Amino acid sequence: MMVDLMTIQFNKPLYTGQEDAHILSVIHGGRLAGNGDYTRMCQEWFERRFGFTRALMTPSCTHALEMAALLIDVEAGDEIIMPSFTFSSTANSFALRGAKIVFVDIRQDTMNIDENLIEEAITEKTKAIVPVHYAGVSCEMDDIMDVADKHGIYVIEDAAQGMMASYKSKALGSIGHMGAYSFHETKNYTSGGEGGLLIINEESLIERAEILREKGTNRSQFMKGEVDKYSWCDVGSSFVLSEIQSAYLWGQLGQVEKINESRRQLWSLYANRLSKLEKEGMIFLPTVPQECSHNAHIFYIKTIDDSVANFLMQHLSNAGISAVSHYVPLHTASASRGISRFVGCHDYTTSESSKLIRLPMWYGMNEVDVDHISDMIVQYFEKNNDLRPITSMPVHE
Repeated sequence: MMVDLMTIQFNKPLYTGQEDAHILSVIHGGRLAGNGDYTRMCQEWFERRFGFTRALMTPSCTHALEMAALLIDVEAGDEIIMPSFTFSSTANSFALRGAKIVFVDIRQDTMNIDENLIEEAITEKTKAIVPVHYAGVSCEMDDIMDVADKHGIYVIEDAAQGMMASYKSKALGSIGHMGAYSFHETKNYTSGGEGGLLIINEESLIERAEILREKGTNRSQFMKGEVDKYSWCDVGSSFVLSEIQSAYLWGQLGQVEKINESRRQLWSLYANRLSKLEKEGMIFLPTVPQECSHNAHIFYIKTIDDSVANFLMQHLSNAGISAVSHYVPLHTASASRGISRFVGCHDYTTSESSKLIRLPMWYGMNEVDVDHISDMIVQYFEKNNDLRPITSMPVHE
């Protein structure tokens, strides 16, 4: 097959063609600030589609997590449990309130927080658990919620990568007390480059969330005619997404099934093309537990060690393919010093993160692209057939 000699990009921001008319409608409608019709329509769409008690559009997933930290009154001395294999925003959102970040190891198979290690990390200072659903594959939420309920602590789902994924038929973000989605341009759906969603599943948190989001004022109540004027009521910040960005996202929400199915087909093509290498013990492919329905946000492979990963990424780059690593574990970063600790071993966090490679994945890729990328990976291992196979991955208990 002929392949375009141009680089196969790692990501292309989603654009369906439906966004334009909605954006122009906002521009000509005379209201660009957030909380207009498109913001309201997006929020109601999420509430209907996924059963969220309340959904609030935010400028980013980071802002949504920062709002969650404010809503549960995180303060100095509190502890927040999370994996170290995540983006800095997961930790920053709580560290900004003075919390101590407590890391536990991840599972080798899914790269998610190991639910069996969480309880050991809980102290009288623990305020919340923040599970991160890596690559749109859910953490073991039943076990996590059981532990949280037992100790009376919050669960805030970092579902930045999780829209259209589920756990036991429950949408990611709908299981914990709160959750957060990202609509950054690297995600499956975008609100024009940046954007996020705060998901609230506790009725008691909704009124205050609307106040925090509007710079600490009760402006949202004023706009609904519930008060005759609005004033400063609480701490808060500017957590409202612009109407243009909500309009951009609205142009995609009507096509979520089509987009999701296209990505899942690409994901399955990769899995099929590379399964022989996994059987030969040269790579590991992603694991999706039976109770999880994933959204094909990321297709990654894991190699024998970090040196093989680095050589393979260079090999793909030479072939015009952009493949990249992912998170540098937060516990190894200079910013974590003095504000975090790791409970137990970090064996998988350290070893598995260093040998992970993310392959190109975006709406509009086709079978030719996947074939070319897969062929180049196979070619690398054929040229380096002296590499020792990886031992089989143990079953997670």
